[in-house]
Amino acid sequence: MRHSYYDFFAGGGMAGIGLGDAWTCLFANENDPQKAESYRANHHGGRELLLRDVAAVTRDDLPGSPDLVWASFPCQDLSLAGNGAGLAGKRSGMFKPFWQLMRALHADGRGPKIIALENVYGAITSNGGRDFATLAAAFSGLGYRFGAMVVDAVHFLPQSRPRFFMIGIRGDLAVPPGLTGDGPCALWHPPALVEGCNLLSRTAASRWRWWNLPTPPARNTTLASLIENKPTGVAWHSKAETRYLLDMMSDHNRKKVDAASQAGERVIGTIYRRTRTGPDGIRRQRAEVRFDQIAGCLRTPAGGSSRQTIMVVSGKTIRSRLLSTREAALLMGLPESYVLPERYNAAYKLAGDGVAVPVVRHLSQTLFEPVLHRNRLALVA
Repeated sequence: MRHSYYDFFAGGGMAGIGLGDAWTCLFANENDPQKAESYRANHHGGRELLLRDVAAVTRDDLPGSPDLVWASFPCQDLSLAGNGAGLAGKRSGMFKPFWQLMRALHADGRGPKIIALENVYGAITSNGGRDFATLAAAFSGLGYRFGAMVVDAVHFLPQSRPRFFMIGIRGDLAVPPGLTGDGPCALWHPPALVEGCNLLSRTAASRWRWWNLPTPPARNTTLASLIENKPTGVAWHSKAETRYLLDMMSDHNRKKVDAASQAGERVIGTIYRRTRTGPDGIRRQRAEVRFDQIAGCLRTPAGGSSRQTIMVVSGKTIRSRLLSTREAALLMGLPESYVLPERYNAAYKLAGDGVAVPVVRHLSQTLFEPVLHRNRLALVA
């Protein structure tokens, strides 16, 4: 039995790739022409994709009655690095017209069986937790039993990428035993999320559920296994450029490089440039390196500081270059066959704005599909 879904703020369609072949996309929405082009290139032409601002989408644009609605709505105003506007901001505020469409579907008798929101970790604490409470009130207002989790892509991929997921099950559907717990689980429910529940209204709190997903199997990929020997689209830095990066490091980070040099083997690390305040009170740009076989969280290439750099250390030989776009795609769990934009910044932005494919697959296999299967069996019975 195939399942159906809508994909809002679809980007390059990574959520659909994560859901897999058992799912059919009835409708997808994106307002970025470059991302829409990538979606179509990787989804058999993407005839289901509507290139339009979500605020201009109407219920008449939405076909059928979906099993799942997935929405990775814009994160900029909720991000810890953002401007603090939260759900009142211009970009993250796109949640409001999206949810109006969810209300319209319910008014039509086509309410989605499952709604899944994905965003940055900062969605939990944005606006003092009030934005989190607003999201909860939205689910509660439509009668969904819902809960939230933080899932880090590092469980599946060599990338540190914690993301917030709020998932609701329509109130008339049964939730299979074992999918909820009596309380929070440390793996999925960090203290900030537990604390955020204190802001829920009495009604929302009564519909809250602690989703209890299985622990993912041990990750079997390392950063080194995804790094291209002959990268495409990027060039190795000159010795002077690599020296410049080394000179930007604090003593703590230089010691990491020195230790890698003495390891007696090829060691691969990643670097982000960050602005830090020194002991003298002066803010300087620093190069911070990690050699733990985990990449830092991919971001959009708004500037040089947000583009991740690879450092390869072999004894006294130290080389550096930007992360290639194919490596960025692999760090999101995309297959080698995924067609990337030709321009570096467009491809990097596509990856940095996306959702990690195996995280979606885990949610689908352990939560979405069991719920749908249980309720279809109930209809047959």
